[in-house]
Amino acid sequence: MKAKLVLALVVLAILLFPICPILLQSHAYAADKNAPADADLLNINTATAEQLKDLPGIGDAYSEKIIKGRPYARKDEFVQKKILPRATYEQIKYKIIAKQK
Repeated sequence: MKAKLVLALVVLAILLFPICPILLQSHAYAADKNAPADADLLNINTATAEQLKDLPGIGDAYSEKIIKGRPYARKDEFVQKKILPRATYEQIKYKIIAKQK
């Protein structure tokens, strides 16, 4: 009985092995498809105060601090330079980018 079960599992594994890369590839594509394109991201080095205020958690004071702290090499400098608290940064990190000229 155990031998038949092991044999059945081995046969099943052999049959499904060629399908695994296809399944994994389609899952990876779905994750990439949901990520915003660079064109959809707000460049924190060139954005106006009004554009920054459209981000969640960013008001007049934070938009002014962001502009005064420019230029940024990386978007995570908001937290390192104490421009924004981590909680606010976590809300906007997938909506911004720090492009260099």
